[in-house]
Amino acid sequence: MKSNEKITVNVNSEIGKLEYVITHTPGAEVENMTPENAARALYSDILNLSVALPEYNQFNAVLKKFARVFEVKDLLTEVLKDSTVKNELIRKICIQESTDDICRYLYEFGNEELARQLIEGVEMRKDTLTKFLDNERFSLHPLPNFFFTRDASISMNNSVVISHMANKVREREAWIMEAIFTHHPQLKNDTVNPVKMFDKSGKATIEGGDVLIAREDIFLSGISGRTTSQGIDSILEYLKTKPGVKHLILQELPYSPESFIHLDMVFTFLDRDNCMIFEPLILRSSRHLTIHVTIDGNKVIKIREEENILAALKQLGMDLKPIFCGGYQDVVNMEREQWQSGANFFALAPGKVIGYARNTHTIEALNKHGYEVIRAKDLIKNKIDIQHSEKFVITIEGAELSRGGGGARCMTMPISRKDVDW
Repeated sequence: MKSNEKITVNVNSEIGKLEYVITHTPGAEVENMTPENAARALYSDILNLSVALPEYNQFNAVLKKFARVFEVKDLLTEVLKDSTVKNELIRKICIQESTDDICRYLYEFGNEELARQLIEGVEMRKDTLTKFLDNERFSLHPLPNFFFTRDASISMNNSVVISHMANKVREREAWIMEAIFTHHPQLKNDTVNPVKMFDKSGKATIEGGDVLIAREDIFLSGISGRTTSQGIDSILEYLKTKPGVKHLILQELPYSPESFIHLDMVFTFLDRDNCMIFEPLILRSSRHLTIHVTIDGNKVIKIREEENILAALKQLGMDLKPIFCGGYQDVVNMEREQWQSGANFFALAPGKVIGYARNTHTIEALNKHGYEVIRAKDLIKNKIDIQHSEKFVITIEGAELSRGGGGARCMTMPISRKDVDW
């Protein structure tokens, strides 16, 4: 980031033209997983970095065609230059994580090395008999989920909401993002932590994959295994501090299978009038409620059940035509491609989206609705001119990345989009 560049957080929709985005290129933290510790890291499989990394680099190269892309590790290195920030982050990690005596040498690392080790993990120094006999390799565990940068923080209008992660193994991701957004001198925003501010139950969790910004005044959230009702209540309390009428549309999600981890695995915005949905849950489920909460000023004035997300949005002036993940013919195809993050698209601009090539039935459904299909490798090599294309889907290779349990939206943390002319 140029030293004189100032960036104001501004995300008032899921589809506005992307200007700035934060990503994290997966590294050694992914390769540090083994079959034995994968479940602890919330994975049902282990990834091959030599395969996943070229796929990710292709994805990042596409993003760079449309926006400025910042790396978590670079931003973290920059904020660690402030000794107060560095000491506070280390102190928090030492208090909250079981890290034996690593605190005494975390302070010895240079800023770049500390940033790397806080993400890739700090290996245990086998300098006592107890440690020598310990089968654990790390004093500070790696963060193999961090390339899903969406989850640890949420851009909401001109603020950044810090998530409260459902699983302890991901808490450090949120602490790192909080340090970046609170202290980076070139990021201009209000950084808020609603769970810390408002929750008294001790049960509140909320993750960014569950929260979607439909419009400046309309927010969506999943009620999931990762985002609790208490977490959403914390968001409600935060929204009460903002003037005007706000709407929060909530969708209950099943706790299994694990592909339903967040709302953006079954519903994402594509254009002013299109969204991608997993139809069996969004339109046909009778067991999972859709709830509409209306806030006016500092009060909740109405809570009611809705038929579904689309019906609730239509009442608010957003009439979306759904495109079905997996196509329209076969529920098996829908289920298979939803499992492979087939509903998880990321909008680069209205009607210009990116997703996995492997979900062929989903890509075909998009094409039938007027989205030109563009291969990422052709775009990167400048074989395709998209200047005059109004609607397209860029397909990235993701056979390995998708095994991590997330898609293009999961791997991005937008910090600025142009406002949409609705």
